[in-house]
Amino acid sequence: MSALTGARVLVTGADGFIGSHLVEKLVEEGAEVCGLCVYNSNGSYGWLDELDARRPPNLDLRLGDIRDTRCVRELVEAADVVFHLAALIAIPYSYQAPASFVSTNVGGTLNVLEAARDSPGTRVVNTSTSEVYGTPEDVPIRESHRLQAFSPYAATKIAADQLCESYARSFGVDVVTLRPFNTFGPRQSLRAVIPTILGQLLAGRETVKLGSVWPKRDFTFVSDTVDGFLRMATSGVPPGSVVQLGTGSCVSVGELFDLCCDVVGASAKIESESLRVRPDAGEVEVLLSDPARAWDVIGWKPERELAEGLAITADWLRPRVDGQRAARYHR
Repeated sequence: MSALTGARVLVTGADGFIGSHLVEKLVEEGAEVCGLCVYNSNGSYGWLDELDARRPPNLDLRLGDIRDTRCVRELVEAADVVFHLAALIAIPYSYQAPASFVSTNVGGTLNVLEAARDSPGTRVVNTSTSEVYGTPEDVPIRESHRLQAFSPYAATKIAADQLCESYARSFGVDVVTLRPFNTFGPRQSLRAVIPTILGQLLAGRETVKLGSVWPKRDFTFVSDTVDGFLRMATSGVPPGSVVQLGTGSCVSVGELFDLCCDVVGASAKIESESLRVRPDAGEVEVLLSDPARAWDVIGWKPERELAEGLAITADWLRPRVDGQRAARYHR
């Protein structure tokens, strides 16, 4: 039996990549799960439509908006644990529409914290990102590393993290921050680097279009990230704490491309697209985690090797790529 069995749990951003995997795990473990999904005219719960169709008795999905104070308050007040994942995350878009990132990522987090402030006993797990470190002065990166925003997106996540720390210190809100490095796996947006590479390879392209190939990233498979969320929620780490999730190893985008070719048995070359490159001053050169604190304070360590996770992701993508090709053929 899980420590969250029977607990009333709210997941914001439940319809997204990581959020949907987290909801499925919580439902499996017997938590009473409420998932906040972003409102849309189709009435869709995103990646959770299929789970909702099975009608598990311990799942309640809601359409709403993290920017809506009243909506958020009603949901937080009914929860023992809040996993706050709702956010705008597309870094390139943050250069085009920074105000929307502020209202969602900062304002939305403020709504959660204000509601939790009036709900003693509710633990909030805030979702951060390794992007808050920018290009670090040294690696591996520890939680104490200086925060520096290399994009408007990163700036809003730093602001949200600092709000969480301030509410823990100022008002005693039981909020902790989990800071995943680059999570990947099934359901990730095709704009992310791993689905971008695998999708083009599986489509049979001999030339794969990518942006910069030299930045290095620390990749964590989504099931390991979900495990980190569960451990953070049930751990004894004090309010205001920050714990990052990373494997302690990194690869460049170029090296990642070679691994993807090996996984799918493809032979291809890279064509760099300047339009996908960040502004020169905004490029984060390396993100490499020191995973020691995650092991020490929540007993977390990743189980999936990068190659294994890539193979699982490729298997998930393959029928979708085949389906797209078939649809084009029959037009």
